Amino acid sequence: GAGTKSVRQDRALIHYLLSHDHTSPFEQVQLTFHVKMPIFVARQWVRHRTARLNEISGRYSVMRDEFYLPEASTLRTQSKDNKQARSDEPLPSDVAEAILRQMEEDQRTLYAHYEGMLAQGLAREVARCNLPLSLYTEWYWQIDLHNLFHFLRLRLDEHAQYEIRCYAQRMAECARAVAPMSWEAFEEHHLMAVRFGRAELEALGRVLAGREPGLEGAALREFEAKLARIPRPSE
Repeated sequence: GAGTKSVRQDRALIHYLLSHDHTSPFEQVQLTFHVKMPIFVARQWVRHRTARLNEISGRYSVMRDEFYLPEASTLRTQSKDNKQARSDEPLPSDVAEAILRQMEEDQRTLYAHYEGMLAQGLAREVARCNLPLSLYTEWYWQIDLHNLFHFLRLRLDEHAQYEIRCYAQRMAECARAVAPMSWEAFEEHHLMAVRFGRAELEALGRVLAGREPGLEGAALREFEAKLARIPRPSE
């Protein structure tokens, strides 16, 4: 009741709720983001179907001459282990610069063609067809805090694509500002926590007993990556 709660009690309750997956209180907090991003980022983003969104329409509006051009330092080779990711190996600087010039030239050419089609009277809904995935779109995106935390847990991960990870980092700052105690609990129990499956728990038991984990291949690599996240005491 009124006058009986303290900040300490609120913090303890929030930690309890998040650590035990009692999500409904966090669904009461709604955040709305106005975001502009390249279309290829939007197509990853929209996989999270627990939000309301209202995106600019290329049928209704003329799309702006705004394109994403990556930094040369982010141009990497294809990963040999992950079919959907880049590796840590950068392209040679001369190759990266040549690719960026080609990207920019393609963007200018395609937008000029788009404007030309519109000038000839072609409907906007058809003229947009040739515009590339690097074109910027924008939307209003509304989501509750529980589902935002799920989004951020996935998109802040080092395996998420660099571009969407940049957006997630800014959204995390917003969530921290709006709900600092909930963010603290989210970091404690989800974002910075490590979850082990049944086979991994059995492997962990073997390791603690001084034996080999008994895993192999991708399962072993993932298990070792989780162990590497565990803080080691300083000497």
